[in-house]
Amino acid sequence: MEIRLHGRGGQGGVTCAKILASAYARLGKSVQTFGDYASERSGAPIRAYTRVSDGEITNRNKVYHPDHLLVLHPSLLGADVIQRLANGGMLVVNSPTAISHEGSIFAPFHLATVDATAIARRHGIGTRSVVIVNTTIAGAYAKLLEMDLKLLEQVYLDLGFSSNFAAAKEAYEQVKLSPAIVDSIDSAPSKSQKRVVSPSTLEEPGVRPLVEHTDGAHTGLKTGTWRTQTPVYVQNLAPCNAWCPAGNDAIEFVQVAGRDGAEAAAQILGATTPFAGTCGRVCPAPCMEGCNRVELDGAVNIRGLERWIADRAPVAMVHKKHQDHPKRIAIVGGGPAGLSAAYFLASQGHRPEIYEGEAELGGVLRTGIPTYRLPREVLDQEIQGILNLGVKVHCGEFFSKAKLQELVQNFDGVILSTGLQWLRPLVIPGSDLTGIEQGIHYLHKLNMGQTADAQLSGTVVVLGGGNTAMDCARSALRNGAEKVIVAYRRTEQEMPAIREEIHAAHEEGIEFHFLRQPVGFFGESGVSGIQLAECDLGEPDESGRRRPVVSERVQKLECNHVLLALGQGSELSIFPTGWELNEERIHDGSIPINAWGSGDFATGDGTVTHAIGSGRRVAGLVLKELGEDVEVFERPPRENAVPASVVRMDHFDRSEPSFDRSIAVAERFETSPEVNQGLADASEADRCFSCGHCTNCDTCLVFCPEGIIRRQPEGTGLETCPVHQQADYGYSYDIDLTYCKGCGICVTECPRGAIEMKAR
Repeated sequence: MEIRLHGRGGQGGVTCAKILASAYARLGKSVQTFGDYASERSGAPIRAYTRVSDGEITNRNKVYHPDHLLVLHPSLLGADVIQRLANGGMLVVNSPTAISHEGSIFAPFHLATVDATAIARRHGIGTRSVVIVNTTIAGAYAKLLEMDLKLLEQVYLDLGFSSNFAAAKEAYEQVKLSPAIVDSIDSAPSKSQKRVVSPSTLEEPGVRPLVEHTDGAHTGLKTGTWRTQTPVYVQNLAPCNAWCPAGNDAIEFVQVAGRDGAEAAAQILGATTPFAGTCGRVCPAPCMEGCNRVELDGAVNIRGLERWIADRAPVAMVHKKHQDHPKRIAIVGGGPAGLSAAYFLASQGHRPEIYEGEAELGGVLRTGIPTYRLPREVLDQEIQGILNLGVKVHCGEFFSKAKLQELVQNFDGVILSTGLQWLRPLVIPGSDLTGIEQGIHYLHKLNMGQTADAQLSGTVVVLGGGNTAMDCARSALRNGAEKVIVAYRRTEQEMPAIREEIHAAHEEGIEFHFLRQPVGFFGESGVSGIQLAECDLGEPDESGRRRPVVSERVQKLECNHVLLALGQGSELSIFPTGWELNEERIHDGSIPINAWGSGDFATGDGTVTHAIGSGRRVAGLVLKELGEDVEVFERPPRENAVPASVVRMDHFDRSEPSFDRSIAVAERFETSPEVNQGLADASEADRCFSCGHCTNCDTCLVFCPEGIIRRQPEGTGLETCPVHQQADYGYSYDIDLTYCKGCGICVTECPRGAIEMKAR
């Protein structure tokens, strides 16, 4: 009995032939098996042969008249492949779909199909670029030739393929004979069939004398037909982009900053945020948490680069659309969410109007963040950039319920962006003593010019572990406090504050008492001390952090002032009776009205960058509801981002991150200057992996074994492949698919996951 296998280099066809031979050998047969290939690379057509006999095998030729045929890829199936297959022979094809049998060229044969590629892929057999189907399709053959599955399992054990047996078993169970012949088959063809061979259109290959081989002429083979998969340049989601709540194209502005400078990068930032200078100073930088470079030598300082760009070229919307019939949108709250919504509404040619209760716009950016972190000239410049788009402003007006209903009636849409107005109280003995104050109120006095009321003395205790707590502690030290202590009920690793702010607080001499929970205050005319209970960490809570369990171990700590920074929430008392917030849409009972919530008021996320993204999104929702053809901002799923495992870190040199510069500690308390001085230059951009984005690094070109990847001037590439176009570089790549064998080396070697293999 003679078996022939047709496959492509990398699919394991020769090994499959050996598996079949080993199985028959275990049945006591004489076997012979060998491959027919030379130096072909992955994707090239190969043949392999197995002979089985009750007696000695003396035939050393290739198999020209097979009894059974295995085709490991459907693209190989054709008249030339099945030629001379014995009538009644078994034809097993790796195919995702059934193949027409009746009335076709396959009619004389028993035709069976199995999706060996899908099965092998599910079981992880192969690589990213090539799925190996040999051990899988052997299971299908065993079923069709009535070979015992336990016998095959023993063969896999002998050959070291035990981990692949589950895939073989699945193929054994899933292989299907063509429906046209199922009823006519009495038994599987386990023996050679009578051959009725049609006349060949091809002569048997002749053998030339050795002396006649006098040249090495090119074969002229267009080896692209060998390809089962095609390399395609793609642009995948970078983790920094996926992690950014504002939706900034971080990878692009970083790359452009390093290559083309601040002005070009500012145009990219301006498409998604009006607050690059602000976020470059106060954002907690979730983009840096997602940066794949963490796995090598430290995250790229994306926040620092954003500030570097904005300090040199203030961002602004490059193009403002014209609307023949602009919509009027009222925005209640002039903080980061409301201002962001106004920015994007105005850029679309509409007429937003902001109503702000304070005397100036900015919200928490102005009232809650100290000037040593966010200089007011930076904030004022970015707010003015928003107003320059034609935004109308009404300041000094806090809203009543009646006024809110009036807005809903008079405007095309209303956006509520009033932030987190509710402050979490601390209800413990002595909490009504004078000298105990909400930290937000303290920062408001300080930032709005009431410096006399903000002066402190003696020892100040700050309760909390977030950014407000850090702002309170560092501000207290700058405004008269002799000693500042931060008490937090978890450990430092679990503090939600920005890491750099915690580090700066340590530098400035602020003390930290961790695993401490306040249980009481003491004092007569005013607070003179606090009772702190020690905490133990229990099981994780809904935040994912370990829950603090208060013990009975209590310590007393003397102090003169206490600032509470325990968290905030949305204040819904502004709503008229019957109004409810359902996600971002406001309803009157069950009926949606033309009002939306945005920023912390709707999400409670509590960061500037989340508020910017929410304002941008809600602006799109409002316009969509009003019939505008706009794309509503949606944060992409993080799980779709390029993982660190795809990045070829061996292609990159180790390089320590460039950190923001800071003024000396001794200089920080004289005039409260900006502590963080930012990056000196944009060289940090060179550390970016550019995950999922082609940078035209030529790695694919260099590693292509066929030399068929070429640079092409922009706009002159061949139309044979969806080549990634990178106009900023002035050229792109062309892959000559006429000769591409689909070996996948370009995919394997791409440093950043910007090429993928797609099924042909």
